Amino acid sequence: MTDNDFRAERHDAKGRSRQPIGTVDARRAGTDHPCMAISEIQSVAERPEGNELAGRVALVTGGTRGIGAAICRALAGHGASVAAGFSHDRERAEAFRAELAAGGADVTLHRGNVSSAEDCRRTVQEVVDAHGQIDILVNNAGITMDRIVSKMADADWYDVIGVNLSGTFFMSKAALEHMLERGSGRIINISSIIGQTGNVGQANYAASKSGLFGLTMSLAKEAAFSLKRAGRLEAYGAGITVNAVAPGFIETEMLDSVPEKALERIRSEVPLHRLGRPEEVARVVRFLAADASSYITGQVWAINGGQEM
Repeated sequence: MTDNDFRAERHDAKGRSRQPIGTVDARRAGTDHPCMAISEIQSVAERPEGNELAGRVALVTGGTRGIGAAICRALAGHGASVAAGFSHDRERAEAFRAELAAGGADVTLHRGNVSSAEDCRRTVQEVVDAHGQIDILVNNAGITMDRIVSKMADADWYDVIGVNLSGTFFMSKAALEHMLERGSGRIINISSIIGQTGNVGQANYAASKSGLFGLTMSLAKEAAFSLKRAGRLEAYGAGITVNAVAPGFIETEMLDSVPEKALERIRSEVPLHRLGRPEEVARVVRFLAADASSYITGQVWAINGGQEM
C-alpha cells in the first residue's frame, strides 16, 4: 500500500448504531421557556461516564503515537469508534491498531498528509464511508523544524505552517461540512504553550500554534452562526463546539532529542516541577468531546502545570 492509499482498514467493528449527538428541545417539556426543561437537559448530561461516547466516531490526526495515541485510547475507552490518522511508519500504526482492537475497540487507520487540502477532503470522506459519520475531530498532527529566524529556511516556515495550521483548517473545513449536515459535532485543536509564550528557535512553530487560537474562535462562532441560520441551534442541544487545548511540555518522543539539562530547566519553570503526561492531555480532550460539554466553545484549555502563569 502506498502513501497515497486512503482505503479504510476496519477491524473489530461492533455494528453500533450511529446517531447524531443527543439534543434536547424545551418544547418537548410543554413550554417554550428553556428554564422549564431542566429534567430533559439532564438526560443529555447523564450518559454513563464510562460509555459517554458510545455511538460516536472520532477522527484523530497524528493518532498513532504520543499525545494522539493517548487521545485515541481515551476516546475508545469511553465507547467511541476511532479513526486514527498517520503519515508514515505503517508498521507502528498497525501495531497501535492491534493494541486498541485487542481491547475491543472499533478502529480504522487512515494514511495521508494533512498539509494537502485534497488529502484532508479524501480522508474525511473515507472515514464517513467507513463509519457512517464523524462526530469528533481532533486536529493533533504537528511537526517542528527548529532554527533561529536568521537560519530558518523558507521551507522550514512553510512546512510547519502547512501541517500545524493549514492542516487544521483543511481538516476542520471538510469535517464541519459533515457536522453541519448532522447538526452536531466536536472539533478539538491541539495547540501548545509555545503558541502562548513564544520560544527561541521556534518562530514557525509558535506562529502555527498561536494561529490555532484565532482559528478555533472563528470556527466556533461560524459553527453556531451556521446552525442558527439553518434553524438548528437547539437551546440545550449538543450542537457543534470548537475548542483548543494547549499542552505544555509533555513526555513524548518530541522531547527525546532535548538534553537532560534543558529538561531540568523546563521542570524548574513549572510550578508542579514535572513534565506532563499524554494521558493528562487526553483526559481534557475526552471531556470536551462529550455531549455534556455543549456550553463550552471557542475556548483554550491550558495543560501545563501552571508554567505560563
